[in-house]
Amino acid sequence: MDKEIIINSLNKDFENIKKIDKNGVEYWHARELLPLLGYPNWQKAEEVIARAAKACINSGQAVDNHFNQLVKMVEIGSGTVREVKDWKLDRYACYLIAQNGNSKKSEIAMAQTYFAIQTRKQEIFETLSGTDKRLFIRGEVSAENKKLFSTAKGAGVTKFGSFNDAGYKGLYGMPLANIESKKGIKKGELLDRAGTTELAANLFRITQTDEKIKKDNIRGDDMASRTHFMVGGKVRQTIKDIGGTLPENLPPEKHIKELKSEKKKLLKKKN
Repeated sequence: MDKEIIINSLNKDFENIKKIDKNGVEYWHARELLPLLGYPNWQKAEEVIARAAKACINSGQAVDNHFNQLVKMVEIGSGTVREVKDWKLDRYACYLIAQNGNSKKSEIAMAQTYFAIQTRKQEIFETLSGTDKRLFIRGEVSAENKKLFSTAKGAGVTKFGSFNDAGYKGLYGMPLANIESKKGIKKGELLDRAGTTELAANLFRITQTDEKIKKDNIRGDDMASRTHFMVGGKVRQTIKDIGGTLPENLPPEKHIKELKSEKKKLLKKKN
């Protein structure tokens, strides 16, 4: 049980320091990641990164696509700043670092499992058909929404309708009722009629709100709704920054129930 708690805690730490760039790609900063892997010493950390980068080259991958060196200024006291080197690492780079770390370290062993699972999930997702991707993300949205509402309840939220609407206002720039009217869909159908891209935006809104409420110890209806609105707005701004289509302008698709029904019929024919 203790080991399970440690694993869950470390996995949560990996998620907490994860960032998303303007292209929607997940990444980690080496100076935040490596101490979690048992490498508080930067020199030792760079040795592991170098081995991982070499493994990347040996696997036939373009190393610059996964390992990006950064230089940033940090304050060292009394208003003095100096340059420090860091690395922007995508999920595959983190996976290689875990694979090339000291396996005797319990943190490395746990990281190997975490990043292997996450990398495999991505590989599987990329092989799915358009229909299966949509079904998969819709399932993730449902599961994460349950977690969010549980978190919100624990934070003292009682006005769940207002809390939910705040997130939609942030992401879509309008209340849920207006979104449904604009898209010409029935009440309560938004997520079931959303396509993969729209569902992904909502999934990010939901998971990041959940983390923000927990991390910042948000309490009460007002603060929770403000947080949900703010996170939704940040996701909306990211979509604007990368030139994507805003979610209210994405057309509704077949109801998710229709997709499930069609898939069942296909499976019956195959069997």
